[in-house]
Amino acid sequence: MKALILVDIQNDFLPGGALAVQGGVEVIPMANRMSERFELVVATRDWHPPDHRSFAATHPGHRPGDVIELNGLSQTLWPVHCVQGTPGAEFAEGLHRRPVARVFDKGTERDVDSYSGFFDNGHRRGTGLELFLRERGVETVYVMGLALDVCVLATALDAVRLGFETYVIEDGCRAVELRPGDGARALATMDGAGVHLIGSNEITVT
Repeated sequence: MKALILVDIQNDFLPGGALAVQGGVEVIPMANRMSERFELVVATRDWHPPDHRSFAATHPGHRPGDVIELNGLSQTLWPVHCVQGTPGAEFAEGLHRRPVARVFDKGTERDVDSYSGFFDNGHRRGTGLELFLRERGVETVYVMGLALDVCVLATALDAVRLGFETYVIEDGCRAVELRPGDGARALATMDGAGVHLIGSNEITVT
């Protein structure tokens, strides 16, 4: 069985949001089209407490883009975004929710971030996504959403490590590009790890 994973298509990652991804709104119609073609669709959601330690605002003297050590891990600091229960954390208006079988929240623990839809950044705790997929006999996953060079990257790499045949729909993603070229580097990293990079027009799943 094949599943579609929609990564973090939330208001704060869209133009005007706290951590806007250029062109982020363009993934919404494609997500809706792709959702119609898969028997199983799941979504991930950044869902941070208001004092999450990945926020630069919780570290006086630091600003977004700085890198610190957090809970034993290297951590890029971000603007306050996707705080639980706020409009910025809600799924994008226009994203069809009916096809989504389940939403998996991540980044819920104050002291560790979670880019991947499967685990926190230290791989210490799972989100439940792996078990959910395996219980339904999923062997292949297709990943798209925001942002290519952060959460899509981490989700795809974990999927490969877990033994899923993994595809990333390139034209269904946009990169935040904290550093110029991050998107291209993410694609190269995924390709080197065994992720299949494809365009939406190559998908034959029905």
